[in-house]
Amino acid sequence: MNSTSFWLKFGLFSVGLGQSFAFVLIPPLARDLGLSEVQTSVIFSISAIAWALTSATWGRASDIHGRRNIAILGLIGYAISLVALITPIYMVQNNILHLSLLFPLLILGRSINGLLGSATRPASFAYMADITPVNKRTVKFARLEASFMVGTLVGPLLGGYLFLLSELAPFYTFAFLGIVAAIGTFFNMENTKMVAKEVKKFKLSMFAPTVWPYLVFASILSLTQASLLQSIGFYVTDKFSNLDDIPLLISITFFLFSISALASQYLFTDSFKMSNHNLLIYGTILLTSAYIVMGYGDSIAMYYSSIVICGIGLGMVRPANSSGISISQEPEFQGEAAGHLGSVFPIGHILTPIIAMPLYIYNSSYLYYFSAILCFILFLFIMLHPIFRSSNV
Repeated sequence: MNSTSFWLKFGLFSVGLGQSFAFVLIPPLARDLGLSEVQTSVIFSISAIAWALTSATWGRASDIHGRRNIAILGLIGYAISLVALITPIYMVQNNILHLSLLFPLLILGRSINGLLGSATRPASFAYMADITPVNKRTVKFARLEASFMVGTLVGPLLGGYLFLLSELAPFYTFAFLGIVAAIGTFFNMENTKMVAKEVKKFKLSMFAPTVWPYLVFASILSLTQASLLQSIGFYVTDKFSNLDDIPLLISITFFLFSISALASQYLFTDSFKMSNHNLLIYGTILLTSAYIVMGYGDSIAMYYSSIVICGIGLGMVRPANSSGISISQEPEFQGEAAGHLGSVFPIGHILTPIIAMPLYIYNSSYLYYFSAILCFILFLFIMLHPIFRSSNV
């Protein structure tokens, strides 16, 4: 692995650390200080809107101004957002800041991640597309996804240990690693540009026939994933309140989800080398099954089993969809394509407070049955739309 590839992966790994730990810790901390489940979801939702509005712009900017510059900008924004997210909580807990300011400051801190942190992913994936032949792209994209997933796996574990030292320690440590990744990227990655600004006069529309099907798929998948991530802390706390060490059970849930997705990405894209089309088909079947079991199950063992199945399915479909949209585009549109795809990933976090959390509050099982229906719709979409077969490598 060359140094550039290493720093791209380390950057995504660093982002994964903070993203997963924020989902684990911020909801219960915020609720302990008086914020509701809906308010907590709104914090992540507003950041997701900012991400959706800026991701495609950063992708296009990476085509014009260089992959390295945009990737670094995203890493710095991510690092700042972590510090800005935990500091208000610490200050309220220690009576340095009035409670009334907590909600808007948490929105501001998380929004920095949406506005700037959204730059890293499209620049990284576009760079990988620049240097990778079509027949290797699914594998390379899966390894980038895997780097992020390793971060989400390590985040709750390392963060949980650092949390024993101080509530600030995990967030400040992960922010520091983001800065390290930015410095390493600066010194080891060439600032490649696909086109000059004056040459690139045409934008890649998100409604182009080679783009929108992948965006639809990613949008629906995003809603199911975001509703799961944002409900895990509440679900484990509410459903298994009779068990001891609830924070540990929540961390184990994220661990199982991440490790199964990671193993799936390496197993089915690298070892067995399944085609994109089959990855999408079998992945959506597994996701549908997982959410049905999740809604029906009433034991922690059954819940963990469904989480593992869900992780395996997600590890199959995400790199396949990312690779598919890349393969369908010309070289000068790789950044924009990655940006468009990145812009719809946050849709789930935008809609979760509106759709998912009300369902959860009414009946937690209904949320997971709803996700199962959405995943089955994705299965039908893959079977019926020809573009998913045309990018089948």
